[in-house]
Amino acid sequence: MDILARIHELREQINHANYMYHTKDQPEISDFLYDQLLKELIELETKYPEYDDPSSPSKKVGGTVIDLFLKHEHKVPMMSLGNVFNQEELSDFYDRISKVVDSFSLVTELKIDGLAVSLIYEDGKLVKAATRGNGLVGEDITHNVKTIKTVPLKLKENISIEVRGEIYMSHSAFKKANEDRIEEELELFANPRNAAAGTIRQLDSKVVAKRNLSLFVYNIVDAKNYVNTQFEALQFLDRLGFMVNPFYRLAKTLDDVLLNINYYDTLRKTLSYDTDGVVIKVNEFDLYDFIGVTAKSPKYATAYKFEAEKAETVIKGITFQVGRTGVITPVAQLEPVLISGSMVSRATLHNEDYVKGKDIRINDHVLVHKAGEIIPEVIEVILSKRTNQVPFEMIKECPVCHQKLERKENEADYYCVNSECPGKNIFSLIHFASRVAMDIDTLGEKVVETLHDQSYLQSIEDIYLLENYKNDLKELPGFGTKKVEKLLDAINQSKQQSFDRLIFGLGIKHVGAKVAKTLVKNFNTIEKLLNVTYDDLISIPDIGPEIALSVVNYFSNEANIERIHKLKALGLTLHKDEVVTKQHPFNGKTFVVTGTLDNYSREQASNMIESLGGKVSSSVSSKTDYLLAGKDAGSKLKKAKELDIYIMDENEFMVNVNE
Repeated sequence: MDILARIHELREQINHANYMYHTKDQPEISDFLYDQLLKELIELETKYPEYDDPSSPSKKVGGTVIDLFLKHEHKVPMMSLGNVFNQEELSDFYDRISKVVDSFSLVTELKIDGLAVSLIYEDGKLVKAATRGNGLVGEDITHNVKTIKTVPLKLKENISIEVRGEIYMSHSAFKKANEDRIEEELELFANPRNAAAGTIRQLDSKVVAKRNLSLFVYNIVDAKNYVNTQFEALQFLDRLGFMVNPFYRLAKTLDDVLLNINYYDTLRKTLSYDTDGVVIKVNEFDLYDFIGVTAKSPKYATAYKFEAEKAETVIKGITFQVGRTGVITPVAQLEPVLISGSMVSRATLHNEDYVKGKDIRINDHVLVHKAGEIIPEVIEVILSKRTNQVPFEMIKECPVCHQKLERKENEADYYCVNSECPGKNIFSLIHFASRVAMDIDTLGEKVVETLHDQSYLQSIEDIYLLENYKNDLKELPGFGTKKVEKLLDAINQSKQQSFDRLIFGLGIKHVGAKVAKTLVKNFNTIEKLLNVTYDDLISIPDIGPEIALSVVNYFSNEANIERIHKLKALGLTLHKDEVVTKQHPFNGKTFVVTGTLDNYSREQASNMIESLGGKVSSSVSSKTDYLLAGKDAGSKLKKAKELDIYIMDENEFMVNVNE
């Protein structure tokens, strides 16, 4: 086989697949086939490093880690646009152009709510990407931009060109990024733009690749060297293989512009990404020099900013919520109001500094919007409607257990430090039973609240004592025999959850799912964790001072120690099984688990394989040793047969496990 020819063939196939899937939204091959092509390419490039190419689509999986961002000086400044906010200001913009040139047309485009980037190509290959910075000097973010699937690493023509666009995060990618941060117990991103900005400046490009950023290209530097108008420029960019926002329109008059704006204002509510306005540009490039620029902005273009959808309502009260780590959050109770298609009756007020900074008071008339079109937020008080409202004062005691609150130095939040606080416990219970922790099906938030209110659940260990109240539970409103039996069965099954899930479920401050796995990997029994020292923990690369101190404090607390002993007595898994010796048939073997098993979930089967020294992969390949196939195995079973991989049914698997 001609290795170089095969590498070139794979790159072309993958580049075309990327273009059709991410740019044209017309996928032509299955995800499985795409993964196989990419895997083969990576293997060949690894084996034959002399054929490495910076524009290879394999670079989109990330992996580059840098120490810092180098500066990049823009040959042509990246200017920002001036803004107009209403029809009168837009008319003034139009009239100013009309006084300078006799005849012109305009192009309207959606203004994407992201961050500007400049892409430089030489002979059709991406060589550099840089942020706007101060307009004259930005930062080199090439290693991160290469991971964005809508950015072509190689153009359809071998052309040298510099283009500019907007990096953004779609609503679905934003939701996934915040779900990951919840699992890792990190602060949530406020909106997609902040998430995109924080992501693109990561030093590790694997993090960027995981967050699935996107990019629209909308401008060519020195565009008149290639085409004559902005409308032609957008078409030319599309032909080169760039992702161009499809909603651009020509306008010959101011009335046309206004019609387009009305169209965009309706359209934006249906899009999968955020847009905060309309960019309006003179279409003809040869008119730009006549119209001119200011020190900061071109005079031939402007941005019409949409007014954020907001509504007026009244703050009926301010309550305080106790989080599972003890953080106290003020919450505005609102007169219900419709915003962006849903009724809003409460909004987080974050912390004391936020409330006092905006001078928010009970009975104030306020304006509320959805930050990032998602999170209800009070943006301002309507002071003209204020009468005799009393200034906000932060509470000094926990609203549930009434112990004194603490505010740590350099932190904005107050905490209830009572480990037995019932208010804290309800959120601990919800977290413990959640999908990402012990995954107790049917023990959701509402059920926890009901059982907590009825005094059946006051602590985590109470979950495993509900069997004692089986008949009583059946009499509760909304329960009944089937629901209670399903609940108790799920609780019993959760006793088999892995040790790291239980540690995560305990709700130890700063210990997310990833840290829990690290702890269990290094301290594989609860006895070791109960006796762990700060020095033991700080020596582990992934554990910093805050985490180490939090873990030591948790496992030295008498109430927590008592809880651990109760959970152990109740039969929960408080150790990690050692990987067995090489004598077991599964040791060193790679499995793929597919279909529906009768006696295990796929996750349970995977955990058993790993406990016996095996590895579990998500896709079938020539390196797969066994396919564990349940009912409705589907395409993975077919692929395994094609590759002549040993197929194991559940009965054979159980026999091998028990050897």
